[in-house]
Amino acid sequence: MIRNIIFDIGNVLTNFRWREFLRDKGFDEAMAERIAKASVQSPVWDEIDRGVWDLEQLMQAFIDQDPEIEEELRRAYDNVTGMVTKRDYAIPWLKELKSKGYRVFYLSNFSQKSYEDCADALDFIPYMDGGILSYREKMVKPAPEIYRLLLSRYSLEAQESVFLDDTASNVEAARALGLYGICFRTKEQAEEELRGLGVC
Repeated sequence: MIRNIIFDIGNVLTNFRWREFLRDKGFDEAMAERIAKASVQSPVWDEIDRGVWDLEQLMQAFIDQDPEIEEELRRAYDNVTGMVTKRDYAIPWLKELKSKGYRVFYLSNFSQKSYEDCADALDFIPYMDGGILSYREKMVKPAPEIYRLLLSRYSLEAQESVFLDDTASNVEAARALGLYGICFRTKEQAEEELRGLGVC
């Protein structure tokens, strides 16, 4: 029986809208692509969420990917307000699940800067029973340790828990540890799959 529903945050309970964010900053399509390749689409991006490097180390790592656009990279990431935005269904969905007796948690790769600059998009967190943000624990999905930490911290049984994430590798990592996993595409699709697991 499912008792615990664990959510990723970006593109599940919020919008992670980095393409629109770069357009909002005034970059044309070509420059936005260059910035993305040096940052959000680079393996270096994981280090933002891991929370080990300071902001200047991270920025230098971006710049090292494409030194010609140092000015643009610094302008893009001096403030990331608007990169993560609300999804209106988040709080009602969580409240509905809790009213039916389920416990709800979050497990997300998330940076301290996004947490601070995009705090308004995270207004659902007080409605949850707990969770883990990667930057606080210095580890990121899909490392098994971060899933085990969530389970142990909140005394959750893997076989009583389902994990929703928009990234397939993160879902597979959860399944490998005995959790149920749903690769999130839309709320409607996720709810249908949850019903298939007996979540009413």
